[in-house]
Amino acid sequence: MQIHAIHKLYQYRLSKATKPFRARGANVDRCKFCLIARHLCICDEKVTLDTNAAFMLVMYDDEVLKPSNTGRLIADTVKDTSGFIWSRTEPDPKMLEILNHPDWQPYVVFPSQYAEPERVVSAPKTEQGKRPLFILIDGTWQEAKKIFRKSQWLAHFPVLSIQSSDVSRYKVRTANGENQLATAEVAARVLDLNGESKASTCLDAWFDVFREHYLAGKRQKPLPVQGALSSFRRLSSIDFDLSCE
Repeated sequence: MQIHAIHKLYQYRLSKATKPFRARGANVDRCKFCLIARHLCICDEKVTLDTNAAFMLVMYDDEVLKPSNTGRLIADTVKDTSGFIWSRTEPDPKMLEILNHPDWQPYVVFPSQYAEPERVVSAPKTEQGKRPLFILIDGTWQEAKKIFRKSQWLAHFPVLSIQSSDVSRYKVRTANGENQLATAEVAARVLDLNGESKASTCLDAWFDVFREHYLAGKRQKPLPVQGALSSFRRLSSIDFDLSCE
């Protein structure tokens, strides 16, 4: 199994903890990579794709430790995914290096009402020779707004606003007001906007696998016989020919 940036960030955050992290369901015996109940582990099923788009997850402190976090699903699916713990006063130098690298065209993915109108775009348009780098702020809605508002190093990038009337399929956490879609659901829509429909479909289907397995472990219920994993396997055997793994 390929170890990606969010796995490494998880281990880094654990190493900095001064006491055990006690998320809901802390007594469940979990896989240390997918964080699903060990007997329902999905690690061997993931499909990682080479895409034109890249993602950067800027995560609020302990978000990476939460088993319910969907940001890791993006790194499971999209090869070029990086992740960093947010700091208002001491942003990670490696993160800043990526953001300022001439090969990338960064976009902050965030609702338009929180940005100056001149920053807002409805679709990515990259300059010749550059690739889009989509920055996703990962945390609770209150945490995400704080990160967006207080990160001056993001303030000069265009803001890509995702317009969706879809109701989130995420039933692991309670949605809060405007923040209806899970991070992975937003990323799938970003990929579709970027013209990468196969990667979008892959991430959406992988999100369904995660959600179904996570809830089965949480509720101690069996998986459906023809469930999300069966659908994902059918899709991956036919459609996901961009796999790098």
